[in-house]
Parts: sequence; structure tokens; C-alpha cells
Amino acid sequence: MANKKIQKLLVANRGEIALRVMRSAREMGISTVAVYSEADRNAPFVRFADEAVCIGPAASKESYLVIDKIVGVCKDLKVDAVHPGYGFLSENGDFCRALEKAGVIFVGPSPNAMKVMGDKLAAKEAVKGHGVPLVPGTEGAVSGLEEAMAVAKTITFPILIKAAAGGGGKGMRIVERESDLKEGLERAISEAQNAFGDGSVFIEKYVTGPRHIEVQIMADGHGNTCYLFERECSVQRRHQKVVEEAPSAVLTPELRKRMGEAAVAVARSVDYTGAGTVEFLLDSSMEFYFMEMNTRLQVEHPVTEMITGLDLVKLQIRVAEGEKLPFTQGDLKINGHAIEVRVYAEDPANNFLPDIGRLTTYRPPQGLGVRVDDGFEEGMDIPIHYDPMIAKLITHGATREEAIERMQRAIDDYAISGVETTLGFCRFTMGHEAFRSGKYDTHFVRDHFRPELLDGQDPEEQAAAAAVAALLFEGRSQRPAPAATGTSTVSAWKLKRR
Repeated sequence: MANKKIQKLLVANRGEIALRVMRSAREMGISTVAVYSEADRNAPFVRFADEAVCIGPAASKESYLVIDKIVGVCKDLKVDAVHPGYGFLSENGDFCRALEKAGVIFVGPSPNAMKVMGDKLAAKEAVKGHGVPLVPGTEGAVSGLEEAMAVAKTITFPILIKAAAGGGGKGMRIVERESDLKEGLERAISEAQNAFGDGSVFIEKYVTGPRHIEVQIMADGHGNTCYLFERECSVQRRHQKVVEEAPSAVLTPELRKRMGEAAVAVARSVDYTGAGTVEFLLDSSMEFYFMEMNTRLQVEHPVTEMITGLDLVKLQIRVAEGEKLPFTQGDLKINGHAIEVRVYAEDPANNFLPDIGRLTTYRPPQGLGVRVDDGFEEGMDIPIHYDPMIAKLITHGATREEAIERMQRAIDDYAISGVETTLGFCRFTMGHEAFRSGKYDTHFVRDHFRPELLDGQDPEEQAAAAAVAALLFEGRSQRPAPAATGTSTVSAWKLKRR
């Protein structure tokens, strides 16, 4: 662990996370360096940085993923440290080692911690002796169909086949019955090989009705590790999160403590330092199981910041400088409730497929308890080369109900045109009884969402309304029209649909 004050920080990322990191660094008196691709030449994060260097064409493999180019910029500009954000090189051990060799601090954990936790099987092995609950399944990669069948029959169907080397839903297959195992195994292996260059897969018991709960941890280099409470991330599409909230609506104080202490045990199993997230599955019986650890800052970290009052980026930087955490577990308290929705350039009415185009209108909401982390401005194009997230919209309230109501208002105030976005789906979620009651799981989209519901156009309700209208038509047709009693309102995010 370094014992050196950081004077100049390079952010090896783009978009909203690059801007978010730079803002905290500037508040700490640290100068910032942006690296950018040709597609991002006019992006806000490039203008915000004190210095900026173009490192290649739009394609990530020719710019943001080229370690030598980024290390070269560090040397040329005498950079003290690199913050990787999330994605790209944020969990790449080779990048850490290259920076270390160049005398540059990596704002994150050790390469060894990344390596162990980056491999789901190695992670399970590391935490096995630390009292952390694990989902029943294989301890190593399955060798073939025969072994897979034997394991599946032992733990019983349904089962989950998962890529050992990856995440984000890639290389993952749910198999409900024995007759589907062969196809599911072959498809998972093929997808894992294509996505991660490693076709190793393992098998776990599929937890029915699961909730996705993750615990934020922060650890310094002096043996201090704390959990900063949990985030509920169960509203997902394609196994990827769309809505997150903190704290979870269903955890009791006792369960929160147990999960937090389990997360700390996971971190300590690999001598973890910095910010990390330990992910768990919570079943319908309120039993939880370790899934994986993400060795970086998460997209949804703002909701944790909102309920704790802590700046996680500043904490990351201070830990990287060799400082102790400025708090103990007993100092931490939950303040209110926070919700984040991810504003993707995707079309929820078309299976959430990306919708690339120009932001002809872009006006984010404002007001008490509203935070927007974004990296775009009106008139900019959504590039096809990267993740289609436009922004993260976060609200905070004294209660969960207030946070939801504030989110509904903020979504209605968000004006975006030129591309389809997930705002309509997020507004639908905020108003749905399953979400408002807290009684939802990772199958929320499958069980509750249909595209026609985005504008309240439920076919069954429309048919019933049409029948009633037909019965009443004659009597009403002879009556004078009623006087107007108010002005109708249209949500800003619906403007372009008119």
C-alpha cells in the first residue's frame, strides 16, 4: 500500500464515471488527466479534465483497452495514480502490474485479489473456510455432460450453469429439466468461450424466487474492513441491473448484520483493500448465498453514498494513498432511502435492444433529493461502440416511499428525445405494486412487464373499456361536452413519442 499523496490522477475510463471520479479528485486538490478515443473527443469528461490525451480510434480494443498506451500517457505526463472506474481495465491484473512497474499507483485492490475474485470457482474456494454460505453445486469446472448430469441429479433440477471466468449474464443458462441439460451445457460453454476466452463452466442449484442483494465493503491497508450496508439490485433485464435501491426493503437488522459480516469475511479471505462489492442471492426463505465479488466501484455506488453520506471515490483515493479508514463499523448509520435507475439508450418495447442516435433533446431533472450522474449533453450522439447508458438518475428521501415518489417526479421531469430510453420502463417499475410493496425478485421483468404497459395500454383493460364505452355511447352522444376542469400533463420522456 502506497504512502504517498496523489497529485495527479489519470482516469482510465470514459463517460459519466470518468466525470464523477474527476469531480471528487478536484475537490481533493488533485489534478486530473483524461484519456479518450476519437469518438469521445467532444465529451464533457474530456473538457472537464485538466489534461486530456487521445489514445486511439473509437473501438475499445484500440483505445480504452490498450494498456501500453495508457501507461505511456502516465509516464509522459508524470501521473501519480490511475483510477479505472468500472468496466474496461478495472479488473485487469495485467494493467495493475504494468502500472506498478511504471511506478504508478492503481486505485483499487491487488492483482491477486482481482485474480481470485475474478474467477468464480477460485472465489468459492477462497471463502469456503470463512463461514460464508455457498449455493450447493460443483467445486470445480465440470468436465463434461456425464459429470454435469450426475451433479444435477444430486442437487436436483432446476440448476444454473455459469461461466467461471465471467459475469453480466454471459455464459449463464438455467436448465429446468434433464432433457435440456445437454443443449444448455453446450450453449453456456460456447458463450463463455466467445465472451471470455475460457469455456470453463460450473453448476449450482438454481435458487427459485431469488433476490439480488449486494454489500458494499471498504478496506484499508491497515487491517480495517467495514461494510457500508446493502443494495437491492433485483430489477434486471438479461441478468443486468436496471433499478437499484439502498437499503433493501426486506432485510431485518439482524440479517443485514449477518450479510455484512459475511461480506467482510469474503474481503478478508483475499486481504482486500479499497472499495469492493460482495454479491449474494437471497431466497424466499430469507437464506442468503455468496455469488461473487466485484473488485471495483459499482455502477450503482451512488445509492450507498446517498444513505451513508460518504464519497466512495475519495475513500478509494485515500486508501490508495495509504491512509486508514476514517470510521469504524459502529460509526456507520443508514440515513433514509435511495433509488437509482439506469437511463439506457434502449427500447423496452423491443426487448430492450440498444437504440443509437442523437440526443436532440436532453434536459435532466433537478430539485431536492435528485442526483444525475451523466456524461452527455444535448446534441451529442450515443456512440455504438460502448455501453448504451446515458445516465444514472438517483433520488434520496427520508423514507422509501418518498424516494419512490421523488423518482417518479424526476423521471417525469427528464426530457430526452432522439433515442428510445429505459425511462418509461423505470417509471412503470416505480408505480408497480410488486415494487412498491417490496415483494419482487429477479424475475420482475418476466413476471410483470409487457411493452404495451408502458403507456398504460393493457389489452385486457382496453377491451373492457371499449365494451363499457359501447354500452354508454348512445346516451352520452346527445349530451353537451363537459367544461374543462384542468390541464393534462405529459411526462417529458414521452415527448418524442408524440
